Amino acid sequence: MTQSRSGPLAGLKIVEFAGIGPAPMAAMLLSDLGADVIVLDRLEPSGLGIARPPRFDVTRRGRRSIALDLKRPEGIACALALIAQADALIEGFRPGTMERLGLGPEKCLERNPRLVYGRVTGWGQSGPLARAAGHDLNYIALSGALSAIGRAGQAPSVPLNLIGDYGGGAMLLAFGIVCALLVARQSGAGQVVDAAMAEGSATLMASLFGLAAAGLHRPERGTNLLDSGAPHYETYACADGEWIAVAPIEKKFRDELLRRIGFDPADFPDVDERASWPQARDLLARRFAERSRAEWCALLEGTDACFAPVLSLAEAPVHEHAKARESFIAIEGVLQPAPQPRFSGTPAARPTAGRAPGEGGRAALGEWGLPTAEIDRLEQAGVLRAGADITEANGTAGAR
Repeated sequence: MTQSRSGPLAGLKIVEFAGIGPAPMAAMLLSDLGADVIVLDRLEPSGLGIARPPRFDVTRRGRRSIALDLKRPEGIACALALIAQADALIEGFRPGTMERLGLGPEKCLERNPRLVYGRVTGWGQSGPLARAAGHDLNYIALSGALSAIGRAGQAPSVPLNLIGDYGGGAMLLAFGIVCALLVARQSGAGQVVDAAMAEGSATLMASLFGLAAAGLHRPERGTNLLDSGAPHYETYACADGEWIAVAPIEKKFRDELLRRIGFDPADFPDVDERASWPQARDLLARRFAERSRAEWCALLEGTDACFAPVLSLAEAPVHEHAKARESFIAIEGVLQPAPQPRFSGTPAARPTAGRAPGEGGRAALGEWGLPTAEIDRLEQAGVLRAGADITEANGTAGAR
């Protein structure tokens, strides 16, 4: 039976070479919005990434998998047969890896001239660092982003792997693939999308580069409006040890906050003057420490005070706003973000849970046109695993 897909990308076929970090996240974004993505896993786990049962590997959701031996000619031939039918390909290996396998852009575009060949790496496909290993923290360090994040007088803060892997890598790769697909539909010509996390994280810093050039953002961490320097763009501890975030940058919103928490705006230190920041911070810290987070929420949530509680991963999905918009969904007992963004005319379907290597692959291969006899032959030869009952933990496939 053909898998039913819905969303603005329904009808697209994408081959994903299993990996870690930005490549599976980009594939998840495209799959969430309707693309039929088939994951090409290794027969044996690579040992990269964080091992976990498939349903907890959220960025693998919504896709079916085959496990394929790409060291054997039959495995390469099978991959090329799928690529010949695909609209796009996603890979996140080090430069040269796909070429050594015989699956580089030249080979694949020769087989499928309309193919969009999506590549995501840390440093890009060229340059002196291109073949060096790295992870998110290294890439955002080189881009200038890491230097700008942290408090005054302290080391740069490690911002999870959101900026390089997912913002600068996965989202820009997904955006680039969709852009190239538009060109392919108009011209019939595919192309390579070269997404580099170092460059993508620099792109996310575009506004900050402009502010710095204008002399409006100092190079010292924690001394600026948006980096914890300003008292009116800051987090504060409450009486119960929980935290809140306030961000009334504009005066009318600051006045709203101050009035609601018991200050006369006319008498409060003028935070448009940097010299007043220490005094203003001290006053706000003392005031917010007087009540619990719940009390501040009751007073400030839903107003123009630019306020929000700092919620944990467990709390965020059960907040009233998130529940009202169904921002999170449970898939096989795992609470996770729902597909985004939302579309009024072509809404996305609910994703399925992440699958183990080979799970759901037999049906997927059949839908992609591979004859049953060929699937059986490849499985018997040990080149392919495409059963429907694989339950082993997910392995990952390669450094980026």
